Amino acid sequence: MFENLQERLGKTLKNISGRGRLTEDNIKDTLREVRMAFLEADVALPVVREFVKQVKERAVGVEVTKSLSPGQVFIKIVREELEKAMGEANEELSLNVQPPAVVMVAGLQGAGKTTSVAKLAKFLKERKKKSVLVVSADVYRPAAIKQLETLATEVDVDFFPSDISQKPVDIANAAISHAKKKFIDVVLVDTAGRLHVDSNMMDEIKDLHKAINPIETLFVVDAMTGQDAANTAKAFDEALPLTGVILTKTDGDARGGAALSIRHITGKPIKFMGVGERTDALEPFHPDRIASRILGMGDVLSLIEEVEMKVDKEQAAKVAEKVFKGAGFTLDDFADQLKQMKNMGGMMSMLDKLPGMSNLPDAVKGQMGDKTFIQMEAIISSMTKKERARPEIIKGSRKKRIAAGSGTQVQEINKLLKQFTQMQKMMKKMKGKGGMTKMMRGMKGMLPPGMMGGGGPKF
Repeated sequence: MFENLQERLGKTLKNISGRGRLTEDNIKDTLREVRMAFLEADVALPVVREFVKQVKERAVGVEVTKSLSPGQVFIKIVREELEKAMGEANEELSLNVQPPAVVMVAGLQGAGKTTSVAKLAKFLKERKKKSVLVVSADVYRPAAIKQLETLATEVDVDFFPSDISQKPVDIANAAISHAKKKFIDVVLVDTAGRLHVDSNMMDEIKDLHKAINPIETLFVVDAMTGQDAANTAKAFDEALPLTGVILTKTDGDARGGAALSIRHITGKPIKFMGVGERTDALEPFHPDRIASRILGMGDVLSLIEEVEMKVDKEQAAKVAEKVFKGAGFTLDDFADQLKQMKNMGGMMSMLDKLPGMSNLPDAVKGQMGDKTFIQMEAIISSMTKKERARPEIIKGSRKKRIAAGSGTQVQEINKLLKQFTQMQKMMKKMKGKGGMTKMMRGMKGMLPPGMMGGGGPKF
């Protein structure tokens, strides 16, 4: 998300550097570019006007301190105003009530509501250590009930059965009653997708809300719809007392208009964002971290949290111990590393959270996509156990066999073996005193020029 805005703002903010003072004249052009960048990102016009007004008021006449350039002062102001536009801090779900805490999830058809319910259930179970019951009150789409049941099994939470012959209020009340008996912490109620122009459907969801009185009423909206997402959420909020928004499909939205418009237009916080199709692809929405991403400063905190949650520490420790003992780094270990990265959303998902990575050339980004990872896994899987342990034996005929087995070309086998050899050399550098520093220097040599220079971390 925010790729286009990030690129445009990056170029724009560079132009203001080198000034001794920020004045109305020398920031006029920059603000015009910022305004255009926001409009192109499909940010709602009232949000753009307010943002530009606030930045201008704060920036004009600001003296540049000895330690900061005008560009840095201006970027600091832009960052703070971005945070303010999106809500300043993450707002967690209010679950501190007598169990079960009832959370109702509403949204338009096709916004990813049922999938979001499953993702939220997994999030609450794994990160908040809550017992969760999910129930579908969507009596208009039989497939929705089955879909939620399948997803509940996948994320390992309780599912309360329902039927299209029942009334939504009866379904929800029965589920809440069941949760009380079983001492379940949270009940997630999935509702039917509806349009705010459909008065009958809106009356039904109002009645459901009144009957179950949820502690949280979350509105699921598709980020791809841009500022329309904010307008739709506002229309729903007039009918239902929404407490927050889940922004879905942010991985497919390169603009970011919805994220920057929703808080201003609805007054409701974005509490979560969906960042992929997997059931663990749901992240709490942190405006400060998102502002950093927009300005190309990365989001290291989120990356650390992901590593903590998704990396198999036991497996990583085994590999490290093996390397330190001099037992070597094999293609099996390499395959394990690829799986770990895949669990974290792939290399690009990780790089997006590192400072300065937005400056990577497209050609380099193309070599780090999910397709590359899938291809590398397929190549290693097509090797015999002996070949994975001793890659030096992989010559002509073996390469042809592996290429045929993995649906790739021989040159792609050569490329993988070359990358593996480089990684092996790096791992050897980890042994002995100052090993980690040596390894990072080795990594620097493998990366494109500038990637670990001006914009990224230095070693």
